[in-house]
Amino acid sequence: MDIVLDICDQYFFTPYVYPADWVEDNPLRQIISLLVIGNVGGYLLYLIVASLSYKFIYDKRLMEHPQFLKNQIALEITCACTSIPWMSIPTVAMFFLEIRGYSKLYDCVDDWKFGWYGIIWSIVTFILFTDMCIYWIHRWLHHKLVYKHLHKIHHKWKVTTPFASHAFHPLDGFVQSLPYHIYPFLFPLHKITYLVLFIFVNIWSVSIHDGDYRVPTSFKPYVNGSAHHTDHHLFYSFNYGQFFTLWDKMGGSFRVPSAFQGSGPLDEVLKIKSKTLEQNGHAKSKHFTNGVKKSD
Repeated sequence: MDIVLDICDQYFFTPYVYPADWVEDNPLRQIISLLVIGNVGGYLLYLIVASLSYKFIYDKRLMEHPQFLKNQIALEITCACTSIPWMSIPTVAMFFLEIRGYSKLYDCVDDWKFGWYGIIWSIVTFILFTDMCIYWIHRWLHHKLVYKHLHKIHHKWKVTTPFASHAFHPLDGFVQSLPYHIYPFLFPLHKITYLVLFIFVNIWSVSIHDGDYRVPTSFKPYVNGSAHHTDHHLFYSFNYGQFFTLWDKMGGSFRVPSAFQGSGPLDEVLKIKSKTLEQNGHAKSKHFTNGVKKSD
């Protein structure tokens, strides 16, 4: 995060915001700056990615599902936008520790002896490590003593839209993001790689709520996509994974997505529409007797 902070300092904070005698490495100044960056960046990342997904990917027919709430999109956005400032507080605490040098983040590819191989290794292990951690955190959030206080809010949305991706209780949202922050304190990670991965995981969070159930056939047994996560919202006790199905299969919580079996939310909408058309057709047929149209 110090890359972003340095850019903001150079082009905005130092020339236009802070007094000249408040140096850039002042801890209080850094915390204030990180709070601004965290909130502005959080809102922009959420609203831009979710809006693009809603515009170009999300199947609007899902909004006709019986479990789609009245004004649901507005409720999702309100929930997320209310939570982001609160989530930013512990998030900024982690960022602050990073920029003060307590993590294993490094600047140049050659700073780690494995070079570019280390970058690739870091990406793979970051995904695998966070997927494992989030699975168990997610299961813990479904414990009966925890669920009603934290995670229940997110399950208000049964048939989600991309805007549900960040619509959490603030503590719930931060706890599930904690593995992303913990990783660079445990393992070496290139700073730009970390920034890219941080953006990626936010985009992924939107994608598993976007209602696009299409997945390449060869990926279906392994990748935890929108179809899997939709069933999690509908049935609660299945498909806790973030990126892959591995931990659900090992933990006995895997469920083949209903969308892959022709009984997903969109299939239900289409069946309802078909039934309605059929009923309307029968109703219209009553206007005809012996080939003569009755008066309306």
